[in-house]
Amino acid sequence: MNDMQKRDEIPSTSSLSKLGITAIGYSAGGIFLFLLQAISRLRGLGLVVGAVVCVVGIVSLLSKDPDDKKAGIVIAAAGALTVLSKTNIPLITAVSGTLLSIGALGLLALGIWNGIKFFFGLKKRS
Repeated sequence: MNDMQKRDEIPSTSSLSKLGITAIGYSAGGIFLFLLQAISRLRGLGLVVGAVVCVVGIVSLLSKDPDDKKAGIVIAAAGALTVLSKTNIPLITAVSGTLLSIGALGLLALGIWNGIKFFFGLKKRS
């Protein structure tokens, strides 16, 4: 009976691979948002990069895959926040920068959390 319970707790290969890919995606997204925030501080380049990122997000929204649509919303919002951070209105600039930081930290935290679950799942399999 005890051996049967241990087998049920072992994660499948597909669930582990999904956790690993999710961890990498969230971590890369968080790093990308931090880079986007750093680029947004540059005078001319920040506006152009923000607009390009916003357009890429809008194009991703046209996909039929629901995961692509979720990513498209995040990407379009990040691009819009980058463009808004270039305005001369202090409140909007501060709020958009803060939201970019919160989003980046949140994505990194999710990436780390999924990475920890992935490594514990690998440990259970061995």
